[in-house]
Amino acid sequence: MRIVVFGSTGATGRQVVGQALAAGHEVTAFLRDPAKAPPARDGLRVVVGQVTADQVAVTAAVTGADAVVSTLGVERTWRGLRSPEVMATAAPRIVRAMEEAEVGRLVWLSGLGVGDTLAEVPPLPRLSYRALRRVYADKAAGEQVLRRSSLDWTLVYPVMLTNRARTGRYRHGEHLELRGVPTVSRADVADFILGRLTEGDYLRKIAAIAD
Repeated sequence: MRIVVFGSTGATGRQVVGQALAAGHEVTAFLRDPAKAPPARDGLRVVVGQVTADQVAVTAAVTGADAVVSTLGVERTWRGLRSPEVMATAAPRIVRAMEEAEVGRLVWLSGLGVGDTLAEVPPLPRLSYRALRRVYADKAAGEQVLRRSSLDWTLVYPVMLTNRARTGRYRHGEHLELRGVPTVSRADVADFILGRLTEGDYLRKIAAIAD
């Protein structure tokens, strides 16, 4: 497949890019800072642009693709504060580019606790979400743009992310029974995301994922 990855330089995005290339897919890594581009290798194309501001670059990256993956995360200002409007700004640009280029499949990484999924979060980790209120509100706003679109989207809601190795052994579903402080590795989340592209399931549905 020809896959475009937004958020390709983040911890999960790097996993998606690496695993996709290893599986023989062609990958377009969209990134803001060329200094953070992954090493050149067969099957990899790099497009530089600002996903929240550069519609031309976003559309150019998406044109000709089979599917799009977003692992976009929050940005930090020079003061170290999280920018609260990344998803709400990026989502309309990505949706517009995909609809204009007639690319239908999108897998979008979110986080358990966003929107209605807050009810799925166990009591202990839920306590820490107050500090992320603005970030999660931004994620929810971006997701509403996807839900209103014509795209075949999948929203992926992982629990707390770790840097453990890929195992391929994890639970997923529209709803999961969770206790304590559940975790899942970024490598396994990337594995799950790529699996949705090849399996073609969870169309216009959500998917929670945990060990």
